[in-house]
Amino acid sequence: MARERTDPQTEELWQEFHASVNMTGEELRRWLLTDASGPDRFGSEPSMGVSDIGRRVVAVLDKRRVDLTGEDVETMRTVVERVGELLATPVERRDDAWRHRLMTLGHDPLQPDPRGAEDDPGAGGEGPQ
Repeated sequence: MARERTDPQTEELWQEFHASVNMTGEELRRWLLTDASGPDRFGSEPSMGVSDIGRRVVAVLDKRRVDLTGEDVETMRTVVERVGELLATPVERRDDAWRHRLMTLGHDPLQPDPRGAEDDPGAGGEGPQ
């Protein structure tokens, strides 16, 4: 059986997305269902009241690379950019609201950075200080 492939740019974006998103689809679903996620949480009806980007990140996390749509690719691009911007926030400005914005994108800054501190100091894995 032939192996299904995606184009090289989408492959690279897929890798960047999964390096930026360190929560599983289930972890993100649970986060969006909590009151702690604020206005981005699910309401009484799951399709109502949840952040659009959070819902789209969950959808991408639930897919195989070869099943991506154009909207999924745009979602991955947006998430990579936003997570990068938020992680560039100076340490003294990192607070609960900062962490909540990241978590809505699927990145929990309190989870250890699997790349290790030597690869990107100050980028991931550091919580508010």
